Amino acid sequence: MPPTTPYAGKFNSCASYGNNNNNHPQPHSPYRNGTAPKPAKENVYNGAYSAAENPYDIPQPHASYRSSSVSSVTTKEHHYNSGCAVSENPYSSTQPHSPRQHSTSCPARAYRHTSSSSGSEQSSRNNSVAAKGRRYGHGVTTSYGEMCYHDNSLVSASLEALIQHLVPTVDYYPDRSYVFTFLLSSRLFLHPYELMTRVCHLCVEQQRSGDALLDKIRFREVAPKLVQLLTEWTETFPYDFRDERMMRCLKDMTHHVARGDEYSWRAMQQMTQRLIKRLSALGQYEEAVAALNAVATERPASLKSKQASGQRSDVMSVCDDPFILAQQLTHIELDRLSFIGPEEFIQTFAMKDPLENHKGFFRKRKTSNLEAYVNWFNRLSYMVATEICMPVKKKHRARIIEFFIDVAQECFNIGNFNSLMAIITGMNMSPVARLRKTWSKVNTDKFEILEHQMDPSSNFSNYRTALRGATQRSETAHSSQEKIVIPFFSLLIKDIYFLNEGCASRLTNGHINFEKLWELAKQVSEFLVWRQVICPFDRDRRILQYLVTMPVFSEDELHLASYESEGPENNMEKDSRRSLRSSLLHRENRS
Repeated sequence: MPPTTPYAGKFNSCASYGNNNNNHPQPHSPYRNGTAPKPAKENVYNGAYSAAENPYDIPQPHASYRSSSVSSVTTKEHHYNSGCAVSENPYSSTQPHSPRQHSTSCPARAYRHTSSSSGSEQSSRNNSVAAKGRRYGHGVTTSYGEMCYHDNSLVSASLEALIQHLVPTVDYYPDRSYVFTFLLSSRLFLHPYELMTRVCHLCVEQQRSGDALLDKIRFREVAPKLVQLLTEWTETFPYDFRDERMMRCLKDMTHHVARGDEYSWRAMQQMTQRLIKRLSALGQYEEAVAALNAVATERPASLKSKQASGQRSDVMSVCDDPFILAQQLTHIELDRLSFIGPEEFIQTFAMKDPLENHKGFFRKRKTSNLEAYVNWFNRLSYMVATEICMPVKKKHRARIIEFFIDVAQECFNIGNFNSLMAIITGMNMSPVARLRKTWSKVNTDKFEILEHQMDPSSNFSNYRTALRGATQRSETAHSSQEKIVIPFFSLLIKDIYFLNEGCASRLTNGHINFEKLWELAKQVSEFLVWRQVICPFDRDRRILQYLVTMPVFSEDELHLASYESEGPENNMEKDSRRSLRSSLLHRENRS
């Protein structure tokens, strides 16, 4: 069994700095235990936040994907023992990672929409088209109409057949993993509005018989399943409904359902209310992040006053415990992760909407929350570099470096790989790396171990092993803290990008390559599981406020601050400092 204690530890937890001490796996359905996520009790912000307020000191807006139980962790735990060799992997597990296999639904369902006829002609068609079987090695590939299965797993189909396969009937409801996979990746081929319109139309038309009374009875029977499908759509991909056309279509279906089944109509009403709350929370979150970004773009104190920077507030004056700072970074990471829609990973390379400029919510960028999270990574990296380059005294700079090494170590303990990598990136930026006199005062043993774990060689093989260990720990967790897995996000995006670019979306016969869609869904569904964890640590408003609003240096300002800390060592650096001074002075005078 994988270890249930934190990562077969390698480090001792850090002391306070107060005393200045140094197959094709099918994705998990986002609906656990076979049920759709419950609506959030508190799903909106209590008003917009000013730039001076902390947007993280609020109820979790994404509670629909999160467990309702929160255990507050206030006691510092020791995760590591001393004596780690650089070559050891603290996440290594005795169990190999076994990919999940997809569950299979009856392939015959795929052909249920085929028109029925009698006689030898229909029999011949069924024998030659509807069920062609071919053996490849140890598996069997079978075709049912326009859908192709390999060992009972869907591998390809025409777009029309996939849309039809999504439509519920009285005696059929699509497998939830299929619903998630197709709703996620269908936007590569058609707009969500077009898909919703066609699905609703097919669901209604299939119940028509020419007899109004019989049609009403038949629609009443299928209405609960249609509501279930729309509920899964609104709960998993709510951002699709920022498009006013989607909301109009949803409203039209509500009116249609109301004519046939009162129970389903009430369910539609409740679903719509939850959706509106979710979209409202999203809008308020985006406004809060924009306000914070506006404050954070202010420049730090002028470099001319660097000699007086001893009086400025720095990170260690706000929080001198690396464990506490790592906890607050984890709060920010999980809060921002919770607002990233799963579809944003696919929207990055989806077809451009021809009506993108029409009025309504849909004018907002489709990947804005994903981009905001990437920007947070960049901000944290620059914040680390700024904090190191600002102090005048070499001794103080060395203490800041050691502090951030210990923060990175605690992020590793927690399973917060994104903050870990952001800190390592900031400390490896050239303005920081060139401070040789400062680094000579730093014990870099722990930093070298952390760099080894995030080494990009062999396609980040060390990190990927660590991530598997963290995921296994999360799956067998005995505490809320052990559930936390925050991946190195840029690498996750890169993996999804290359999966999309490396596999054809359509086969030579025009069919959709559904094996590719399974793989995309598998990666995104893992993200959904990680995203739903509630951060178990207490919030510290003052620390969070500092982390999200502290002004940071630009790249040019960092280089100049680095030269002010430790002078140029050669003519090239002297020329660079002279040019930077002139450029920044001109920029200040112009502003």
